Amino acid sequence: MKASYQITEYGSFIAEKEIPGYTPLPRHTFEQLEKFILTNKSKDTDALELMGISARKGAGKVITARNYVGVITMTDGTTIEILPKIYSPEKASEQRVKKLFTDMLKTLRVSPYKTLQISNVNIETMNIFEIFIRMFVDEVFQIVKRGLKCDYITVENNEEIFRGKLLFSEHIKRNYCHKERSYVEFDEYNSNRPENRLIKSTLKYLYRQSSSVKNKSSIKTLLNEFCDVDVSLDHEGDFSKFIPGRNMADYQTALLWCRVFLTGKSFTSFSGSEIAAALLFPMERLFESYAASKLKKALGTADYIVSVQDKSCYLFDEPGKKFLIKPDIAVKRKEDNAVFIMDTKWKLLSENKANYGISQSDMYQMYAYQKKYNARNVTVLYPLTDLAVPDRQIMYKSGDGADIRVQFLDLFNIEKSLGNVIEKSFIS
Repeated sequence: MKASYQITEYGSFIAEKEIPGYTPLPRHTFEQLEKFILTNKSKDTDALELMGISARKGAGKVITARNYVGVITMTDGTTIEILPKIYSPEKASEQRVKKLFTDMLKTLRVSPYKTLQISNVNIETMNIFEIFIRMFVDEVFQIVKRGLKCDYITVENNEEIFRGKLLFSEHIKRNYCHKERSYVEFDEYNSNRPENRLIKSTLKYLYRQSSSVKNKSSIKTLLNEFCDVDVSLDHEGDFSKFIPGRNMADYQTALLWCRVFLTGKSFTSFSGSEIAAALLFPMERLFESYAASKLKKALGTADYIVSVQDKSCYLFDEPGKKFLIKPDIAVKRKEDNAVFIMDTKWKLLSENKANYGISQSDMYQMYAYQKKYNARNVTVLYPLTDLAVPDRQIMYKSGDGADIRVQFLDLFNIEKSLGNVIEKSFIS
């Protein structure tokens, strides 16, 4: 049985010791995770926010999760799972958190996660990586059910029956003493096309990585359907040969999964010598995507235009448009062209912190949004936590028209929570 370890955001790993408040890892696993973090910190990526390394008396080195969630799988099969920090464990079971995480993933644009379905998956006994594998396997089963796509593939071979065209120089070289053969080039209609090669390569890779009996059994069944297909020897080359279209619509989601698994790219590219795949997602972006998707659905398109990561305003107009500002959500009401700005912040506010933990830079940002968009209302959305009072009215007024409202989203009751936000931000 392959080892699996789990923490939530802001949770910490230590090596071997059993200390309350920390999750112990075997020494080798801890060292490989540390190496992975240091390798990616040297890059110009968001990995600086991935995990922190510190030292604490009595515990030694400590690795603390920050704002990335997802799964890291190592080449020895070890899985490290990082779940979002939403509520305390007493209020949010692991199953509810995983369900919420997959719901958030489904709102990401241009990704295979849009089709995530977990109703038939026992998420209590499967880690996130195995859930992802199950989703890919289900996609491939659908492709096999409809039949693998075939195409005319150019083949070179030494044949006993002449067909196609003779490759004269190669024929002379190979068949000087074999007059009964011809080295020819011909087109053959078969399933050994780039898309199928990528799927077969992904299936073989996942068979080695999976520790789920059900997943491994399903992958073995699928590989029998790909017996006439080669593995991909050039992943990027084969991906480049895929031409999206109606005829290949069945393959699009499966190939997005292939890219995730074969390149280890979920949202940001990470690497490590003993890391097989790092499927990690910044919670700031997931929260933004989830809130925007739900808000669009709640408002509808008849009365409002919702723009995500709007790019219509700059801080300065001279000389030329300079310093683009991009609010997470810009809403225009069609009736009167009133503009409403909403920005999401994945931060855990608390009644016990100065200004609830709201940073000054965030307020500078909201002030700029109100001025440049001449917004009727600017609202900052934070996740509801145990430490925040959901009904507390938090409003900052500048005296010059820039009024900033702070509201909380209950992610386990998103529709009702957004209804309250809409009532206060768009109506009152």
